[in-house]
Amino acid sequence: MAAVKELLRVEEDGTLSFGDYTLDKKTKLEGFEFQGDLYKVKTFAEITKLERNGMFLYESVPGTAVEHLKVTEDTVSFEVSGKQDVQFTLELEADTEYTVYMNDTNVGRMTTNLSGKLSISTELTENAPVEIKVVRV
Repeated sequence: MAAVKELLRVEEDGTLSFGDYTLDKKTKLEGFEFQGDLYKVKTFAEITKLERNGMFLYESVPGTAVEHLKVTEDTVSFEVSGKQDVQFTLELEADTEYTVYMNDTNVGRMTTNLSGKLSISTELTENAPVEIKVVRV
């Protein structure tokens, strides 16, 4: 998977892709409209962050590329890639339990904190994306 050179784009399947971990300096794109929501992305080698309607949705350290982000009432799914291991944080429902899958393997249940944040770490090697699926229990 390559970095998303447009910073944020809509895929043919109706999902979002964003992030360019190959950039040396912070770059952002604001006011991107998708399905009635406004998105903002900030990305570069050190961090990638996505906001929807001014609210936090995704953040990774270091920066990543995310493809095919799909958010439903009970599930968040996407593919993540980068140059090295990464920790990403999702904004979900507060104090709620979720099952996390990586490449279709159940890696366990996690509970969001009182602000709804769920932090997950995964090993990455460049050009080998990891499929992430987070399902509300």
